[in-house]
Amino acid sequence: MVSAPLNQVDFDDIQGMVRFGYKYMTEASYVLLQINDAAAARVWLERAPISSAREQKPPPATALQIAFTVGGLRALGVPSGTIDGFSSEFLSGMGGEENRSTRLGDLGENAPSEWQWGGPARVPHLLAIFFAQPGGLDSWMRTLCDQTWENAFRVIYTLPTANLHGREPFGFADGISQPEIDWELKRPFVENQLTYTNRLALGEILLGFENEYGKYTDRPLISASEKAAAELPTAADDNAKRDLARNGTYLVMRTLEQDVRGFWQFLDRQAAPLGLQRDALAEAIVGRTLDGDPLVPATGKNEFIYAADPQGIRCPFGAHIRRANPRTADFAAPVQGVLDKLIHQLGLAPRKFREDLIASTRFHRILRRGREYGPGLAREDALRAAPPGDPERGLHFICLNANISRQFEFVQNAWLMNSKFDGMTGESDPLLGNRLPIPGSPDTAYFNMPRQAGLCATVSGLPQFVKVRGGAYFFLPGLRALRYLVKAGA
Repeated sequence: MVSAPLNQVDFDDIQGMVRFGYKYMTEASYVLLQINDAAAARVWLERAPISSAREQKPPPATALQIAFTVGGLRALGVPSGTIDGFSSEFLSGMGGEENRSTRLGDLGENAPSEWQWGGPARVPHLLAIFFAQPGGLDSWMRTLCDQTWENAFRVIYTLPTANLHGREPFGFADGISQPEIDWELKRPFVENQLTYTNRLALGEILLGFENEYGKYTDRPLISASEKAAAELPTAADDNAKRDLARNGTYLVMRTLEQDVRGFWQFLDRQAAPLGLQRDALAEAIVGRTLDGDPLVPATGKNEFIYAADPQGIRCPFGAHIRRANPRTADFAAPVQGVLDKLIHQLGLAPRKFREDLIASTRFHRILRRGREYGPGLAREDALRAAPPGDPERGLHFICLNANISRQFEFVQNAWLMNSKFDGMTGESDPLLGNRLPIPGSPDTAYFNMPRQAGLCATVSGLPQFVKVRGGAYFFLPGLRALRYLVKAGA
């Protein structure tokens, strides 16, 4: 098969979820698999109707996506020399190293040993994601999960999803802040980004394309003479090699259980002593209103920066969305004119307390593709005691990124779990923090809200509202790469 020119995007070779969120397919199921029979797995994968990123009119009623852990590539029989070309994070796995667990905050109740899936002896080989329009999921799965599937795989876990109509389980509008991907390959390389922009180089999400550094992320490049190499596109940065990863990406998945009742009951107790309404305190913690509007001046739900709120009075420094995406450019302070740019580049600009405490966000963006699970729970109902058998609620978090360490792990470690983020002390992310002591911060259960005059309003004793229930790093290959993986392992 002839691939698209290297200066164009081949949507037929990209799995559809990279480009689309499939929001109109409100039914979905994430199936975690072990390979029982590699030969049968290759047969099933070769004929699996995996959906591409090519836009269709009318849109399809169903979709299927496939991703592999490193164990899945090995079980499929992919040569070790090929596998070694993947990133060290992917090779060791999300729960495979104690140091990584510490950096990600996967300690205590979040430790991999406590996970339902992805922990010791529970790491899947494959992730199969089934999407369908309302009423179509069961029949779609029955069609694909045939006898060959039964022979090939063992199901470790089936993770159902829920349609909460654009809300996450705590009740906030979700799916708002996403980068604008440069699918047209028109974003020029910028050495110094003077202002924040939401537009992102394609190579930050898809492997085999230039990233925000104007470079290509390391990835497996295959000799053209190797078995089945003809299935692969040519590497853009080495025309003598074939690119296994082009049009693919790393898929990070974490199952996050949310204590919805605990969240609203705690805030109900804390709000009045601080002179706040319960909802206003929740919105300060998140950084948005319940309907998704930012707490700082904005021209849209995703068109804003924090320059107009330098003291964190409107949106606290520790608010979840301010941590997850600080919206900073390469220079901490606004740059005006050529002379000012030169002064900043030479490091001669005057500094204020919080300047240069946060890295430029363009090197750390991720593309989110997760879904909620469990039934919705209204705020008023959440204030009541849990009935017997109260179901679990949460988020199957999924993000796509080309560099796990620089993107997902950096955000998780440096911004969300770091108690010294943006010059603060004693605070981890108010939603995702595990509240465990870390070196230099024996207590991480605070949340401070600066005020126009006087001391900060402080919430102390924050409980852990979100618990990690599973996780793994996957490779989501392009469709040509999938055909290569099937043939290379035969």
